[in-house]
Amino acid sequence: MDLITLAHSIEHEEELDKVDESVFTTDNLGELHEGSIKNTGLRWRLGTLNRMLGSLRKGDFGFIFARPESGKTTFLASEISFFAGQTKQPIIWFNNEEQGSKVMLRIYQATLGLTLEQLFQDIEGNKKKYHDLTKGNIKIYDSGSISKTDVEKLCYQLNPGCIIFDQLDKIKGFSNDRDDLKLGSIYQWARELAKQYCPVIGVSQADGTGEGKKWLTMDNVSGAKTSKQAEADFILGIGKTNDEGMEMVRHLHASKNKLIGDSDTENELRHGRMDIIIRPEIARYSDIEGY
Repeated sequence: MDLITLAHSIEHEEELDKVDESVFTTDNLGELHEGSIKNTGLRWRLGTLNRMLGSLRKGDFGFIFARPESGKTTFLASEISFFAGQTKQPIIWFNNEEQGSKVMLRIYQATLGLTLEQLFQDIEGNKKKYHDLTKGNIKIYDSGSISKTDVEKLCYQLNPGCIIFDQLDKIKGFSNDRDDLKLGSIYQWARELAKQYCPVIGVSQADGTGEGKKWLTMDNVSGAKTSKQAEADFILGIGKTNDEGMEMVRHLHASKNKLIGDSDTENELRHGRMDIIIRPEIARYSDIEGY
C-alpha cells in the first residue's frame, strides 16, 4: 500500500469513528416504551376510535374514505376540534373542497356542541369559549388549487401539530402518466410529512362499489387499488347504508391499522367494525353507547 492510499485509509477510518449515534433509532426498550406507549399522542373524541386505533403520534399517516355526502367533513370537524386543545402547535387544515367559512362554522359547532342557531345567540361569548377550548390552534388554508409547494412552505413556517388534507388526492405538483402512480406519489409524500412534522390525516373518496355498503374495505378506495393503501398506517372507512331508520348511523371499519395504540386500545378491535351516530346539527359524531 503506498503512502497516499494509506493516508486516505486512515482519514476514512477517522471519519467512521466520528459517526453520530443519534442518527440511528434507539434500541433502549425503556425509551421505546416511553415514546410509543406511555406517552399518548392525540386522542380521539370518539371513544370507539381510541379503542380501535389509539392515539396519533408523529410519524403516523392515514386516511378516511367514504361516499359523497356521508359525513367526511363532519367527522373531521368533530375530531380535529377535540385534537386542538391537546397540542401547543397549530393544526393546519388544507381545504380544497367546501367553502372555508362553512368548514370553520362546523368546527365552531363541533367544538361547542351547538346548533347554528345556538351558536349565533351569543356570538362574543361563544367566540371566547371556542378560543379557550381550541387555543386558536386550527388554521384552515382554503384554496381550490393547493400545491405541494404551498403545503411545504406553511409546514416549514408553522411547524404543525397535526396536518389535515380534505382532499388529499387533489394536491397539485405531482405528475405521472398513470393516475394510480401519481396518487401513490402524493400519499408517499404525505407519509414523509408525517415523519418530519406530525400526524397526517387525509380524506379520500370511496368509489361506486361502496355505494350503500355498510363495511367499506380497501377495495372500495377510489383511484388506486394498491399505491395509496400501501403508504398508510391506518385506513378508516365510513360506511352508510340506504336502509330505512339508519340515516344517522355510520359504520366504521379499520381496514388497515399499523398504529401502536395506547394502554386502553383493544387488540380485538384493531381491524374492528363499529357503529357510531352522526349528529350533523352540531357537527359531531357520537359513540352509540354515549348517545
